[in-house]
Amino acid sequence: MIAYRDAGPADAATLSAVSRRAFTETFGHLYRPDDLAAFLDRLSEAAWAAELADPRFTIRLAEDDGVAAGFAKLGPPSLPFEPRGPSAELRQLYVLAPWQGAGVAVTLMDWTIATARAQGAADLYLSVFIDNERAKRFYARYGFERIGTYAFMVGNQADEDDLMRLAL
Repeated sequence: MIAYRDAGPADAATLSAVSRRAFTETFGHLYRPDDLAAFLDRLSEAAWAAELADPRFTIRLAEDDGVAAGFAKLGPPSLPFEPRGPSAELRQLYVLAPWQGAGVAVTLMDWTIATARAQGAADLYLSVFIDNERAKRFYARYGFERIGTYAFMVGNQADEDDLMRLAL
């Protein structure tokens, strides 16, 4: 049975491991090893500890019998766009391969939208790799609309990401 809880300072190592594994499982084959390593360095335990200590971030962790299955991270807007008003950004929504299709992403997205609303956001933003059709279909089901693109850097490689917005 999958349980959901807010992540705390003690979860930095877990979130680092899950984010590194999820990114590598999904996108690792697209990058030169040095570019991938540079990107994964940004997902370090220390980086997660800093975000977990920052009250602007809220992170929801999914666990299956105590084993981390995925997470969602909500924070202030950081993408290159001009918010229309009070806004939040889904910074990451990662589900590890064994739990994909089990409803974890749906539960985490529902939490993200409800939490952004509760925090007073009028819009929720995110970015998604332009070739990640599965994720784009998932977000479209929630009503996210494409509002532009930007260069997402993985090491020295620039990928094109779609910027998406959901009016809350």
